[in-house]
Amino acid sequence: MTRSEAKQKAQALVKQMTVEEAASQLKYDAPAIPRLNIPAYNWWNEALHGVARAGTATCFPQAIGLGATFDPDLLERIGRAVSLEARAKYNAYTAHGDRSRYKGLTMWAPNINIFRDPRWGRGQETFGEEPLLTAKLGCAIIRGLQAKIDGFLTTAACAKHFAAHSGPEALRHEFDARVSEKDLRETYLPAFEACVKEAGVEAVMGAYNRTNGEPCCASNYLMNQVLREEWNFEGHYVSDCWAIRDFHENHQVTNSPEDSAALALKTGCDLNCGCTYEHLMAAFKKGKITEKDIRRSAVRLFTTRFLLGMFDRSSLDQIPYQVVGCKEHLNLAYEAAVKSCVLLKNDNILPLSREKYRTIAVIGPNADSATALVGNYHGTPPRTITLLEGIRGLCDDYGIAVHYSQGCNLYHPPRVGRPHENYGAAESVIAAENADLVILCLGLDATLEGEQGDTGNEFAAGDRPDLLLPKVQKQLVESIIAVKKPLILLNASGSPMDLSAYEADADAILQVWYPGGEGGRAVADILFGLASPGGKLPITFYDNQNPLPEMTDYSMKDRTHRYLTKKPWRPFGYGLTYGRVQITQVSCSLLEDAEGVSLRDVPQASPDYRDFAQKGLLCRVSCENTGDFDVDDVLQLYLHVEGTPFEVPNSRLAAFRRIFLEKGKAADFELSIPPAAFSVIDETGRPQKPLEGAVLYAGFCAPEFSDEEAFRLIL
Repeated sequence: MTRSEAKQKAQALVKQMTVEEAASQLKYDAPAIPRLNIPAYNWWNEALHGVARAGTATCFPQAIGLGATFDPDLLERIGRAVSLEARAKYNAYTAHGDRSRYKGLTMWAPNINIFRDPRWGRGQETFGEEPLLTAKLGCAIIRGLQAKIDGFLTTAACAKHFAAHSGPEALRHEFDARVSEKDLRETYLPAFEACVKEAGVEAVMGAYNRTNGEPCCASNYLMNQVLREEWNFEGHYVSDCWAIRDFHENHQVTNSPEDSAALALKTGCDLNCGCTYEHLMAAFKKGKITEKDIRRSAVRLFTTRFLLGMFDRSSLDQIPYQVVGCKEHLNLAYEAAVKSCVLLKNDNILPLSREKYRTIAVIGPNADSATALVGNYHGTPPRTITLLEGIRGLCDDYGIAVHYSQGCNLYHPPRVGRPHENYGAAESVIAAENADLVILCLGLDATLEGEQGDTGNEFAAGDRPDLLLPKVQKQLVESIIAVKKPLILLNASGSPMDLSAYEADADAILQVWYPGGEGGRAVADILFGLASPGGKLPITFYDNQNPLPEMTDYSMKDRTHRYLTKKPWRPFGYGLTYGRVQITQVSCSLLEDAEGVSLRDVPQASPDYRDFAQKGLLCRVSCENTGDFDVDDVLQLYLHVEGTPFEVPNSRLAAFRRIFLEKGKAADFELSIPPAAFSVIDETGRPQKPLEGAVLYAGFCAPEFSDEEAFRLIL
């Protein structure tokens, strides 16, 4: 069904409603209208990394881990799997008359906010700090979620939270994010624009905060001038939950619930997650809104319902419950977990020798933690394989003994009744002393970082005070280091950690994020060489000793790899593999040209830069794996336009491609850079085409970190 056809049907149906009936459909828990054969529908469902909060569903790695895959194809396949499970659940629940929250087809995902501050608790929900990466992965998962069957959307996706939203959590209901037009257009808006223009996302959710004085759920600039007029968005707009109530209670831009409801609706917020739209009819009767305002939003919402085939029969109705947590989806979750893990250090200890280590100690609060697998906004995995279970399973096969000790709690001392604060430390030291190798499982989980009000945690509202391990874990690490055994650190977290204090003593460090239900299986296979880590950091791992800007400062200065002035602990784009993939040749041409100009280091001649800026660039990159393992890796192209004051201080990601190379093999890969990438954003937010050249870096790690890994090309 086309949008035009769906809209015509929606208009015809809404026309039959009374104004009261139409207004009732603008709340997330829309009631039934029996006389029109309209069933009740709850719009609120979640699918950040699997169907969430509705019982059993395949649990993929948390979104930040998916960001580390740099793999749009994988994200689209995951979106498709999630949409099938959501449809299967919808079919089963509605057959039993259950139309409650988290049972519908409108998935409030993905979160495409920019992870600009590493302390933000909800950063784990994003794809990272880079606008291009976020845009590509966001579009991919939306295409998967909105895949069509029999002409209908399997589910409807929602890009959130629009716009300029990334903490602080404690202030989000009253905060005003003051953002320059340059930062808005260069950093905060590009991923949303791509999701609208390239992926056709069906919904956009407004943020809690204000942006430049206007509440994001009633911002004429964002919602009308940018979203609908400039980008031609045709879907529906939904408020974050109870965000409209903040208008009068916290932002103080209105005086009453009636005024808040009227302001949101007239500006274009079609759907209220919350209860403020209960006051729509009161506002209508007082002339604060019109019948046209109400029916306009009702038509938009029913257009989505018709696009989902809710009033038609199709093969979507026959998707069986058996797809939920099926073997194919579990294998996909495993693949995603392997591709998400980022190897931050390896002193030739990994992959582990099955013969060298006969006893392994697995220690730490995240070793046997199912909570550390799932992050936030998760469903119940059909099975959970913890890090300990995955390692122990392989060790049993290889005849390797395993000693396990929790060592300490995640962040607080033992409960009252334990003899002393370091109650578990002695056992962990004993386990380490009696092993040939120690695998230390540290980090965080969603009780330490997350959404304000979502969990009770040690820190303020889910944001973190610093980038270090909790005190009890620091003590555990120090006690294990003192044993002086070969040591591997596994860090589970949804945000950057500074582990530099332990770098000299650890033989390997692996960032596993929150790897999903199959995470333990994936991590164990990586440790023993059954799989090679191929993830790359989607966010800078900052040095905690370098002060970060205030979290309330939305300027990009000293934030992310594009603006950072100090050396990080590990840079954006960094990640080791078990292979040795090298670039042997790069050639560049205009996108429409067949023959490339071969470039090595500083080329002697190349097409005029202005041609690239007008027509785009095609790069053909020759790569060779000279290592001993078949590997996945990520080819990254970074761009820096010279001769203009409007370019970001450092290079920016211009293109990327996940590749696979067998050991000893070579292959050529193509990456394209569109003309728009050669533009820079001026202080007014407008793109400008400089007339001078650019520097292009091609490599497998961020070029700021290792020049020997990158070609430096001058265009």
